[in-house]
Amino acid sequence: MTAPTRLKARFLGARIEAKAKSPLGRLIVLTGARQTGKTTLVQRTFPGIPYLSMEDPAVRPAFSRLSARDWIERYPVAIIDEVQKAPSIVESIKAAYDASESVRYLLLGSSQILLLSRIRESLAGRVAIEELWPLTLPEMATSSWSDPLAPSRLVNWLDGGAGDTLSLLGVPALDGAFAKHAEAFETYLRYGGMPAVWKGDLPAEDRDSWLRDYRRTYLERDVADLASLRDLEPFVVAQKAIALSTGRLVNFNDLARAVSISPATARRFLRYLELSYQAVLVPPYFRNPHKRLTKMPKVHILDPGVLRGITGRTGEPSGEEFESAVVAEIFKQCRTAGLRADFLHLRTHVGREVDLLVETEKGFIAFEIKQSRHVADADARGLRGLEEILDRPLLGSFLLSMDPEVRPLAGGVLAMPAAWALSPPSAA
Repeated sequence: MTAPTRLKARFLGARIEAKAKSPLGRLIVLTGARQTGKTTLVQRTFPGIPYLSMEDPAVRPAFSRLSARDWIERYPVAIIDEVQKAPSIVESIKAAYDASESVRYLLLGSSQILLLSRIRESLAGRVAIEELWPLTLPEMATSSWSDPLAPSRLVNWLDGGAGDTLSLLGVPALDGAFAKHAEAFETYLRYGGMPAVWKGDLPAEDRDSWLRDYRRTYLERDVADLASLRDLEPFVVAQKAIALSTGRLVNFNDLARAVSISPATARRFLRYLELSYQAVLVPPYFRNPHKRLTKMPKVHILDPGVLRGITGRTGEPSGEEFESAVVAEIFKQCRTAGLRADFLHLRTHVGREVDLLVETEKGFIAFEIKQSRHVADADARGLRGLEEILDRPLLGSFLLSMDPEVRPLAGGVLAMPAAWALSPPSAA
């Protein structure tokens, strides 16, 4: 079947297909935020496999009553969606897996609760875990499900060992594909990367309406899976307060006072947002005992469209919103590519700040992120002299912005358009 042109190509399709064919891929968990396209991905990647959804409460008891033998005989191979809604089936699936080498299951769910108690305890050593994020910039720029995909310049550079930066150089104005990628990036800043807002040429009001509805659906379904909250209002207020704080340090005492909850509850609510792939908490770098470094984490909402659906903001993104959008895109691309990297930020008590530190096996890559359409040496001052603070080698320093030029700055910093760094090269 030819895929409709409104669907975007996804990197994870090829990887999960290859994994499912391997001896270690008999049991795969695919998780990610609601509406990132998990069901579409597996149904198009595995069109002949039976699809079972636990979404309907009327059918859950029947599946919960199935024994391991029943699973082996009736559903030796299956896609099982919304597993977190029927956790009792996990034990039967585990027993079926252990009893028969012919069974293969792909479990789907929309929160990391799948990776917690029931799955982690029952399926330890048996399960391969994959995560599907909102669309990345290379995926956004595709026109159909079957379009070829190539990693971004930044991911290629990181995957190649983060050495010479020649592969990152170029003249965006002369690059045939860059205009398309820059346009996709501008759309991403406003509407985010949820596949639904990229289906065809949707009018702005339809995209905005979908994003508002997404928040309601998230509260009704995902939060119910994560926690038994008698009253949703405190969580709703906290969710908006956290969204309005995107790109900033998190002080749980201040958040608790603003929302009239306890600091422990504030931590728990933010944890719910992390577990459901709505936010990422970036810890601080403070491994230098000779420097006074902040120990507060930074929060980033993982999708700028979802962020705007929560806050109700329109128009140009703020500086913090732009920073979160870029950090989220780097995070998504690295995770999608399977790169082993940790994400940190750095801030001293005298105000020096590095928006993002990506730590790899070889060392650190530092990022300053500016919304400006014209950057200068002064914008990168926080990136200079980092070698005196970091305890591992500094592999590269980058200033990502809306400035359309790629050029070196003082102190070995390379300035690039964010869309240039995060989109694939034309020759790919």
